[in-house]
Amino acid sequence: MENYSRAQVVEQLSVCPFTNLSADTPEVRVKDGSKIRNLLRFALSRMEANARRAEEEEEEGSRGGPEEAAGRPLCRQIVFSASGKAVSKAITCAEIMKRRLKNLHQLTKLTYSKVLEVWEPLEAAAGLDSLTVNRNLPAIWILLSKEPLDSAQPGYQAPGRYDALWAQAVGKEEGGGATGQRAGQRRKRGGGGGRGKGSGRPVGRSREPGKGQT
Repeated sequence: MENYSRAQVVEQLSVCPFTNLSADTPEVRVKDGSKIRNLLRFALSRMEANARRAEEEEEEGSRGGPEEAAGRPLCRQIVFSASGKAVSKAITCAEIMKRRLKNLHQLTKLTYSKVLEVWEPLEAAAGLDSLTVNRNLPAIWILLSKEPLDSAQPGYQAPGRYDALWAQAVGKEEGGGATGQRAGQRRKRGGGGGRGKGSGRPVGRSREPGKGQT
C-alpha cells in the first residue's frame, strides 16, 4: 500500500440495538477526538438537576445577561455509543456516570460498524487502479437507566456500591508502595554493607609458584 493514499472514508454506523426506548432518550456518540468532560457535562445535564442548573448558569453568564432556558424534563435513560478506538472512552464515560449517579442499571451490547475506505494511486501514470476496502469495526452500545431493566438479558449489570471497592484498591496501592519503598531501602543498605573493608580475597600477585621456584 506504499503506492496508494487514502482518499475517502465513509463509516456506516450500526443500528441502535435497544428497543422500546422513549423518544426523549438522548444518544451520546463518542468519537476518538471527543473530550470526556464535554460528554459528561451534556449527559449529566440531561439526567441530574444540579448539573443542569450549573450548565444554565454558565450559559447565562456567557450571554451577558439572564435568559430563560428552554425547559426540558430530566431523562430517565441515556445511551452511549462508540466504535473503534473510541470504545474505551465510552466505557469510561459510563463508569463515571454510574459513580456520579447512584442506582443506575446498565445494559451493554456489542455490534460492528462498517467502514468503507477508498484508496487512490499516488502516481496516475503508474497504471494502478483505485482500491475499495471494507472493514468491520467493533462498536459498543451502553444503556444507563434509572428504571430497572430486564436482568435476564445478556450484558446486564445491576447497580452496585463502588465506595468499598475504591477504598480497598487505594489501600492496596498505598500499602504496596510503602512496602516496596522499605524493601528498596533494605536492599540499598544491605548492598552497601556487602562491599566493605576486610572481606574478600586479597588482590595482588597470584599465589601459584612461578617457574624455577620449589
